[in-house]
Amino acid sequence: MTRQLNYDVLIVGSGVAGLALALQLDSSLQVAVISKGPLISGSSWLAQGGIAAVFDQGDSLQAHIDDTLVAGAGLCHEQAVRFVVENGPSAVRWLIDQGVQFTRREESGDYHLTQEGGHSHRRILHTADATGVEITGTLIARTREASNIEVFEDHCAVDLVTQADHDSRKIRCSGAYILNRSDGSVTLFQARSVVLATGGASKAYLYSSNADGASGDGIAMAWRRGCRVANMEFNQFHPTCLYHPGANSLLITEALRGEGAQLLLPDGSRFMPNFHPAAELAPRDIVARAIDHEMKRLGADCLFLDISHKGSDFITSHFPTVYKSCLNYGIDITQTAIPVVPAAHYTCGGVVVDECGATDLQNLYAVGETAFTGLHGANRMASNSLLECLVYARSAAAAINAAMPSIRPPDFVKPWDESQVTSSDEDVVISHNWDELRRFMWDYVGIVRTNKRLERAEHRIKLLQKEIQEYYSNYKISRDLLELRNLATVSELIIRCALQRRESRGLHYTLDYPELSALARDTILVPLNFADQEFVISRR
Repeated sequence: MTRQLNYDVLIVGSGVAGLALALQLDSSLQVAVISKGPLISGSSWLAQGGIAAVFDQGDSLQAHIDDTLVAGAGLCHEQAVRFVVENGPSAVRWLIDQGVQFTRREESGDYHLTQEGGHSHRRILHTADATGVEITGTLIARTREASNIEVFEDHCAVDLVTQADHDSRKIRCSGAYILNRSDGSVTLFQARSVVLATGGASKAYLYSSNADGASGDGIAMAWRRGCRVANMEFNQFHPTCLYHPGANSLLITEALRGEGAQLLLPDGSRFMPNFHPAAELAPRDIVARAIDHEMKRLGADCLFLDISHKGSDFITSHFPTVYKSCLNYGIDITQTAIPVVPAAHYTCGGVVVDECGATDLQNLYAVGETAFTGLHGANRMASNSLLECLVYARSAAAAINAAMPSIRPPDFVKPWDESQVTSSDEDVVISHNWDELRRFMWDYVGIVRTNKRLERAEHRIKLLQKEIQEYYSNYKISRDLLELRNLATVSELIIRCALQRRESRGLHYTLDYPELSALARDTILVPLNFADQEFVISRR
């Protein structure tokens, strides 16, 4: 019989958003944190560039707000932008209080601030080029020390559990079924509040800078249980990932361009000044499209990013991680340019939430890349993502702390039943469908789109989902199967959103509608079972 575990708060996801939230919950609450693999296996650990916040006297909150609004191509929710930016400095100071060590200037001792695309000032706090390692490592250490937080590594969420709430007559989330990867068992985790902090869905694409677990699990699970999602068509492609047959998702931080690196054609000439006045420091969507355009125009497999003119000492001190990583592939960035290509990097859309991270389901919250807060609009500005994680983790933790005394324990829920399924001897089906999905998403729903490409993708995803659901219904589950199922769901949401947006805005660029619409609107998808919920999200 399936085990059952009970907690006050269940957090699915163990990146910066999930851990920051767990650490700010009341210490009297019993908290479970679910991690797909080791705590260092997520995308937060891979973050290189840093976290944007106003720490320089020559900068201002309004300048940060204005930069974000411009980068978001008219689709940011100004209230959300202001909320995040104004709460940013205090959220970063909370990190510093936890022990995070950001790089400082030797001469003054002040924090060394770098500049990235879309920012008008130097406002990126960082730890050399391994900011994610420093922040995530520190939060992991604090989590291990907390007596009220229990971490379950190598566990995967299967689906959320919902039930009627007798007090409010709403549908509430009361837990999740969780797969233990070590023995294949499924445990029912019940909780008075549940948080989705599972990251984005960039693994829907063939080339991605993300960790392997970025399969949109939280978005897919919330959608299946009746939550709205929004703006899934806005997939950010990082302009510069290492192009090398042996490299797996090695991102080349945007901070290189912030410190003077130049993008070059195979003949060594620059091209970004032809596309934007800010050249290499243009917003990411413009840089990624420019690289994609030049690669297709020339028939080139990759283009090049060159910082060798800055000198060896500067490069190795500012970018030790990039330097060592590239050197592992025989590329000395102090001497030669780096071969680069764009890769899927960030999901700007997600589960619709309010300022406290609350979703359409009572007692269910979403934070980080899983959530749609309105901050990013049609294009996320560099280094705003970690800031969003911290600010909404704090507001969600405060909301949960305040609500907890009035939340009743969950009612009885049926245990997981796998009596009607068998072990599969055809796992090749999973790998084949995974490969097909990621390839047609890259080819048809990538950096540049057309109606014909999107319609082909829509046709394929419907057929693929039937195959996946049949497999899911007949065989025991595994991490690969769960991720494939979730990626198929999220890919359908991306395609549906893209078909509905009949304009080119930010990260969504279509040859059939190249102009910008005069009306800026979010693309909000409503599940069929949404009628069972109550609207809890106030529109801007």
